[in-house]
Amino acid sequence: MQLKVTPMDDLGERLRQLVLDACKHPPGSPQRQRLLTQIIRLTAPKLWKDSSLYYHDALQQTWVYFCQNICERGTTDPYDPDRSSVITWLNAYLKRRLQDGYLDVQKQQATRASGQLRQSRSGEVDISDPLDNLAAEPDVPPLLEEITAWAEADADGELRRVHIEGHPAVNCQTLILRRLPPETSWKTLAAEFGLTISTLSSFYQRQCLPRLRKFGESEGYL
Repeated sequence: MQLKVTPMDDLGERLRQLVLDACKHPPGSPQRQRLLTQIIRLTAPKLWKDSSLYYHDALQQTWVYFCQNICERGTTDPYDPDRSSVITWLNAYLKRRLQDGYLDVQKQQATRASGQLRQSRSGEVDISDPLDNLAAEPDVPPLLEEITAWAEADADGELRRVHIEGHPAVNCQTLILRRLPPETSWKTLAAEFGLTISTLSSFYQRQCLPRLRKFGESEGYL
């Protein structure tokens, strides 16, 4: 039986060969730069995209990471084409940086909300240097701890009640807790529950994220 070769397989093999060719040339050489440019042009359309405000910063960090580690050891071990494709490698890094951006935004919003709460209690306007707020940051309950406590408590039982049809164990409480940092990959969850990644991800986007967002809004984080 002959295996069918998909366009994605062709792209992956082409990228793999470009990486091998690029790394044969010295860093900074015109030959390497030309090949790396080809890799970037082929890879860029396949990278993860979203509309978050910090996406472009995360993408910029990803390209810096690419240049530093595609051939030589930069910030980490160099890219290994035998372990993953360039696209998978870069998407994994990009999503980690997006996660960092999300957590930073939540932390900033929590700090601002705490300052507004203190102001409303005292009835006074805060005219201190904004940098002074950094000292008060430990007084803000850690966001992840609050989300974890909320999801685990599930006071009204809603998170446990909302589940994938025929799979009561795969509910919003379970998925929210498992997807909190350090998150369990969709691939691992799919294997564990015997469901497809698309089924889990779709359910999470439609049912779990809106409830998580509602909690964030009720606590003043969003």
